[in-house]
Amino acid sequence: MADCTFCSIVARQSPAHVVWEDAHAIAFMDLLPMTPGHCLVVPRRHVADVWELGDDDAAEVMQTSARVARLVRDRLRPLGLNLLSNNGRAADQSQFHFHFHVIPRYGHDRLLHPWERSFGSLDEIATVARVLRGELDLD
Repeated sequence: MADCTFCSIVARQSPAHVVWEDAHAIAFMDLLPMTPGHCLVVPRRHVADVWELGDDDAAEVMQTSARVARLVRDRLRPLGLNLLSNNGRAADQSQFHFHFHVIPRYGHDRLLHPWERSFGSLDEIATVARVLRGELDLD
């Protein structure tokens, strides 16, 4: 896509610090890193979000994400790692080319979870599961 920053990086029209690439996906350093070593993994083919991502591309980008996560673990030695994908404006997606964030965690790095968790209603959880299995309509 002509105006896509990530497509421009894939095509080598824009500079990036590439850390891994193969025929299907490319991983490069995020210019707005949450922590040192924060990488992005994108499929070479332009897809806006997870809903446009085909099974083959999904498998390839996940394999590349796992490889990059191991590189980060082995070479940067973080205490943990977040693998994150924002999809849609409501989920804070800012680049509309599907991607995973590979974010090393070092402890006390001030990266906070963007959500609060609490136990849900067991009835609501069961109902939503029935909707997802196709046993019940959402209406």
